[in-house]
Amino acid sequence: MVRAGLTVERLVEAAAELADEAGFDRLSVSALARRFGVKDASLYSHVRNLQDLRIRLALYAGGELIDRIAAAVAGRAGKEALTAFAGAYRDYALAHPGRYAATQIRIDQSLIADSAALRRTAEITYGMLRGYGLQEPDLTDAVRLLRSTFHGYCVLESAGGFGADRDVRASWDKAVDALHLALTHWPREGESDD
Repeated sequence: MVRAGLTVERLVEAAAELADEAGFDRLSVSALARRFGVKDASLYSHVRNLQDLRIRLALYAGGELIDRIAAAVAGRAGKEALTAFAGAYRDYALAHPGRYAATQIRIDQSLIADSAALRRTAEITYGMLRGYGLQEPDLTDAVRLLRSTFHGYCVLESAGGFGADRDVRASWDKAVDALHLALTHWPREGESDD
């Protein structure tokens, strides 16, 4: 019997809150069941297992993240779009550490193809980078550079990994400036260094 009021949507929203409070790695079906005051078994009519819950949370958080990025970059191009994209990314990662961690898990490609939020993420990210005149395979390389830079910076910042006596935001701004320069002067596939 399905407990009244429990839905997949409510479970995923509660999982997002729990992940932010306790950490994505501490998210469990048992912890979520306790939040609703039910037995673990009550949740299994809505989610198959912990992996299913984590994937649903990853898709939910990915949707939230791209909604914020899309609003930030709307009507912008070039460095202005990159700065807005980076700022929205960083703000989300720092404000929602558990949800952000969920966005980093590996998801089966078939699920990605079915996710409007993840397709939108690709469209917005690649669209911003096309403003720099990039085409494939350079687009994929540039996406990987941005993702690894933004992710590494946010993870280090949230863990208190920057100990130097320098404003962390100032360093972030310099990193975004450096990315803009790299994208502006991108070594195109097939170009020779000669």
